Amino acid sequence: MPPRDEIDRRIDALFSLLVDYYGSDKLVIKAGKMDALQYIRSPKRGERVLALQRIIHDNPTIKDIPADEEIADILDILTEHFSDILARRSIEDDLEKKVAERLEENHQDYVKDIKMQILKEDKKTVESPLEKKKLEQLEELEKIHLTQSVMELLRPASTDEIVGQTRAVHSLLAKLSSPYPQHLILYGPPGVGKTTAARLVLEEAKKRKVSPFATEAPFVETDGTTLRWDPRDMTNPLLGSVHDPIYQGARKDLADVGIPEPKPGLVTDAHGGILFIDEIGEMDLMLQNKLLKVLEDKRAFFESAYYDPTDEKIPPYIKKLFDEGAPADFVLIGATTREASHINPALRSRCAEIYFEPLTPANIQEIVSNAARKLSAKLGDGVPELISEYTIEGRKAINILADAYSLALEREADDIIIEKADIYKVAQVSRLSPYVTKKASHRMEVGHIFGLGVSGFLGSVIEIEAIAFKAREEGKGTVRFNETAGSMAKDSVFNAASVVRMLTGKDMHDYDIHINVIGGGNIDGPSAGTAILAAIISAITKRPIRQDAAVTGEISLQGKVRPVGGVFEKAYGAKQAGIEILIIPKENEKDIPQHHLGLDIKTVTCAKEALDILLGPEPEQQED
Repeated sequence: MPPRDEIDRRIDALFSLLVDYYGSDKLVIKAGKMDALQYIRSPKRGERVLALQRIIHDNPTIKDIPADEEIADILDILTEHFSDILARRSIEDDLEKKVAERLEENHQDYVKDIKMQILKEDKKTVESPLEKKKLEQLEELEKIHLTQSVMELLRPASTDEIVGQTRAVHSLLAKLSSPYPQHLILYGPPGVGKTTAARLVLEEAKKRKVSPFATEAPFVETDGTTLRWDPRDMTNPLLGSVHDPIYQGARKDLADVGIPEPKPGLVTDAHGGILFIDEIGEMDLMLQNKLLKVLEDKRAFFESAYYDPTDEKIPPYIKKLFDEGAPADFVLIGATTREASHINPALRSRCAEIYFEPLTPANIQEIVSNAARKLSAKLGDGVPELISEYTIEGRKAINILADAYSLALEREADDIIIEKADIYKVAQVSRLSPYVTKKASHRMEVGHIFGLGVSGFLGSVIEIEAIAFKAREEGKGTVRFNETAGSMAKDSVFNAASVVRMLTGKDMHDYDIHINVIGGGNIDGPSAGTAILAAIISAITKRPIRQDAAVTGEISLQGKVRPVGGVFEKAYGAKQAGIEILIIPKENEKDIPQHHLGLDIKTVTCAKEALDILLGPEPEQQED
């Protein structure tokens, strides 16, 4: 190992080279960004070497302070790495010098071309009176400004104001504020704050020391429903396109000499920041594939049959775009209200996925109360609760409140109080109807039960009813079920026949049974099996069913309650309907937190356990 004095001299020499390379001021800024400033003047050589590692490797996450016996080898590595940096800089300086020389050589030719172009132009440089008048009219229009829209005023100004999405926002911030931010896809119903959360989280991430986003990092937003793949490559606002001189679009000075002009797209506008594609699930599949290539290369490349790399008349910026592509190093955030199956699997594999939750009535009420404070308006009794009955979207709730605010403003401009009557007027004019029409209760009812279904990101209760009569001839009873119900739901009825006999000793064929899904519709899947079984047994035995409970789970021939999908979303549907007890399969226990949404969640492994919770006593026992 070299003597200690030699080690110190090598450390000092590297710091001197860094000062020469960056300059004193810039080195201090660089060291601060790498969290190495406190180690530069440390009396401990290990800490000074740690500072050199972070600065030269450009990595603030290096944490281990090297031991004395490791320092010599580390200094060799740092010296070699810094030598590479200096060599690259020397090559870049030579290239810049040659480019400057080439530009100077062609400068006179460019000036001559421009002069000729000016001489060819027929347009007069002096404006006509009509042109002057039109310009004055445009300038007058520019002076007119309406107040900001109500959506701008009431939009959350910080992540703390985003209601009902604490877990999603926390996950989003963690993934974006890392030194290595991830591409993301945000799933969830409309109006729950996906776009707002992405925009605000970027601002939060900019403040984090380890974040790669600069303070001027852009947030470029576009709508996937408007983005279409053009097989002719004549227009592509997302990836960019080439305006060819003959067909269309190139600047006149370029078109006259036959030079195609690349036009960078949104992926380049978002360089160094966020590209947010709303409704990415609606985007053309071919365009999704093309976007994959940009994410891999971090550049957008252009092609044109009219591009001649040997043509000396081509401006350097156009040559650079064709030869090297346009920079497109950004983080993609896609948002969609559709299910994951609508997204290109290859695109999904490159993205972390975050699910935004549907808003509960309590969330809607909080959003309404926050918005009223921003409007400096008071809310009458029951107004937030009433609005929460008409919508599950935060955006829609704000629109209803804003309309009611206008009605209240007509009554009194100073002390504005929004009453329930204002909400009813808005609902009538807008033809709104309560979102939830099925309500739970504390009564018990024979043959009526709440099952659970899910569509997209929203769950809902399914009302199932059954009625049973003794068959006129034993063993020749009939079973009727909705014609519109799915085949798997009908299979659940036949599975239930075996379980009914096993649990009650009664044969379904001794009864005429009619099972109905209130409101009709196709039940896609076997998850209503336990609910159907409970309704049939209740109808046969006349044991009443709790109306404050809902159940989901597939029923097997042996009476086992099998796991199902969408439990998280189904819990939301149960809460919306006022359900207090949620019965789910034991195997789904880990899919949902205990007491989620304030529900009493009970897990069961077999039909008997579910029936013990759901069913009341038989009529004879009731009389006792």
